[in-house]
Amino acid sequence: MTTSTTQVPASDELPVVVIGAGPIGLAAAAYLLDRGLEPLVLEAGPSAGAAVREWSHMRLFSTWAEVVDPAAEKLLAPTGWVRPDGAVYPTGGDWAEKYLRPLADALGDKVRLSTTVTGVSRQGRDRIVDADRERQPFTVRIQDTEGNERRILARAVVDASGTWSTPGPIGGDGLPALGERTAGARISYRVPDLNDPAVRARYAGRRTAVIGSGASAFTALACLADLADDAPGTHAVWVLRRGISGSTFGGGEADQLPARGALGLAAKAAVDGGHADAVTGFRTDAVEKSGERLVLVAEDGRRLDPVDEVIVLTGFRPDLSFLNELRLGLDERLQAPVGLAPLIDPNQHSCGTVYPHGVRELSHPEKGVYLVGMKSYGRAPTFLAMTGYEQVRSVAASLAGDQEAAERVELTLPETGVCGGAGLFDEPAQTESEDSGCCGAPAVVQLGTGAPAATSGGC
Repeated sequence: MTTSTTQVPASDELPVVVIGAGPIGLAAAAYLLDRGLEPLVLEAGPSAGAAVREWSHMRLFSTWAEVVDPAAEKLLAPTGWVRPDGAVYPTGGDWAEKYLRPLADALGDKVRLSTTVTGVSRQGRDRIVDADRERQPFTVRIQDTEGNERRILARAVVDASGTWSTPGPIGGDGLPALGERTAGARISYRVPDLNDPAVRARYAGRRTAVIGSGASAFTALACLADLADDAPGTHAVWVLRRGISGSTFGGGEADQLPARGALGLAAKAAVDGGHADAVTGFRTDAVEKSGERLVLVAEDGRRLDPVDEVIVLTGFRPDLSFLNELRLGLDERLQAPVGLAPLIDPNQHSCGTVYPHGVRELSHPEKGVYLVGMKSYGRAPTFLAMTGYEQVRSVAASLAGDQEAAERVELTLPETGVCGGAGLFDEPAQTESEDSGCCGAPAVVQLGTGAPAATSGGC
């Protein structure tokens, strides 16, 4: 392993480091370039949209018209790129291959792949030191796949790394359940791709616990119910931390977002058809091994019958560990910027009711650092891709010194939010998602450096 330090002369010549080459990170780079600023995008994965590719089988709840950023499209135009049909709902794989890959190619050497950010601070200043702090550039520590470390100096840092890499645990108290970390590969935190023969064989004819109450859980239940038609013995145990009420399955046919309603109805059909048993009020405390199977144990002592597999779909949370030396102002509940948190509180808002926002709501006590995209929403699942594009437009304008443009709102959302979607179907419907995501990625995950935000569809 080797180490080195990159020295860059003047502060105004330093790049703006963007963490994550997903939809929002690449859009940030496009806006920065358009403003005459130099972006440097650092992506931990081997390709642009690496996290999006992990849910490539899922179909978004948003159309192409809603997930292509204007500045990115402007950058792509000279390359001969042809925008896909705006009325079509892409899969994650479509989004990554037909948009994110060409966009990263257009940015060229401004995107560095297989580069993990392991820390961010002020040069020569830990988080305690006040003296001359704001005049110091940021120092961004990176590591490549061989373990070599470097430091890059930056004039600002835009963190669009998303939340895909940090799914919520099984434990009802927000901590991993006892035994969860040692239970092995029989626990998954993603909606399975049952089109993959190996994955299909993993669940066929087996008993699977599905933990979660949102669109991702609905999708998993519907997929397992479909599998049961071809593979007798396939059965799901749906584990809910709360009870079943009239809203458990969404709005059904009365849902303003039909595809979301379709997912809820599919989950209800799985239960009503005997393909899934619902267990309510079950807050998991421990995961125990029973031979080759697993047993879930609740806080109240209840024990479920052994299962072969566990699918955990309890949402996502931001990884803030590498930002620990920065002075961030985060809401104590959502882990979102304090100015943004009241606008995205999932107790009050869905993705369609979140007011478009920008640099003012995203600012921190540490000037020049911004969490954007899904990461800016912390633990809230109400993120919309178009909202993320508006965020980075505003941030780029502010960094370029155009505060009037930074404060101006240039996004108008439809009343129900831009949440259409194909749900479990291949043909376009109209919808959004919940729990693991909202509008602009799959029902499996959320969107940031490459994570879903609102999709459904595709088992």
